[in-house]
Amino acid sequence: MSPKSKRWSQEVTERSNALDLEESVFTMSSPRAIAQSLKRSAERSRRRKSDPYRSAMSMLTFYINRAGKTLPRERKDRLERAKEELRAIFGKRSRTAS
Repeated sequence: MSPKSKRWSQEVTERSNALDLEESVFTMSSPRAIAQSLKRSAERSRRRKSDPYRSAMSMLTFYINRAGKTLPRERKDRLERAKEELRAIFGKRSRTAS
């Protein structure tokens, strides 16, 4: 794929000013592995503008939103579970917790 034919969202994912992501992070088979990878990337980054948790969650949410309808249901579910794992790893409360 030539650089000009890439979508802007792919460019953001690959060259984000916030995080240097591990290769294929969003295609990992385990939600926990995705969350741990995002956490490592966020904590190592010197370019992020907010705290590691917010940077990691923002990148995950961005990826889910940009993939939109083209994202297979199974992968979307796995990425949504990765959000819960990310919250747990950072010690944040779940949105579903009362």
